[in-house]
Amino acid sequence: MTSDETSQGRAARLRRRWDREAGGYDRAFAAAERRMFPDVRHRLCARAEGRTLEVAVGTGLNLEHYPRAVTAGAPGGLVGVEWSPGMLDVARRRAARLGLDRDVDLRLGDAQALDLPDDAFDTVVCTFSLCAIADHRRALAEMTRVLRPGGRLLLADHVASSVWPLRALQALADLVSVPLAGEHFGRRPLRWVTEQGLAVEEHERTRAGVIEQVVARLPAGAPVRG
Repeated sequence: MTSDETSQGRAARLRRRWDREAGGYDRAFAAAERRMFPDVRHRLCARAEGRTLEVAVGTGLNLEHYPRAVTAGAPGGLVGVEWSPGMLDVARRRAARLGLDRDVDLRLGDAQALDLPDDAFDTVVCTFSLCAIADHRRALAEMTRVLRPGGRLLLADHVASSVWPLRALQALADLVSVPLAGEHFGRRPLRWVTEQGLAVEEHERTRAGVIEQVVARLPAGAPVRG
């Protein structure tokens, strides 16, 4: 079996796992969210402006936090891409409950290979998802590619702690969580954001440095990074 076949098989297994967990994901995640980052979604998504893309939209937990100017913009003003059909189904039902089903475009897609044109969005959002994307550097390169010069990238995730004993525990957790569920606890996407040529405007770490928020802008006239 080739490495590509092995990678494809692992991706298919992980997608089936997310599909199975989609129905109970919100309940399982709620307690951790209330304790660790109760207001992060609202604070970050409120910064979205213009045509907005959310990468790895999941079950649509961010939908209610976007400004109405974003969700009620031109058709496709808010586009959400999700890898798991099961998670996407939940997001679409949430959009319908919120009365947003006609305003947002929720579609299947891979964060590592976005089927979207260059320079298409004023804002790109990704929350608590880079930790579970196999090649997060490639995903960040794609987010930069579709971002218009002058546009902003809004990120939030759990990352490697700034406290070394906790960081050591995260490294141990990775030994189990990465092969089993594709979940990484020791990543620091900020370094790859700056490598993509974006200028960090705001950066905040909380909860022993485990929760990180980044607001970065693609400079006007910046070359597209691939």
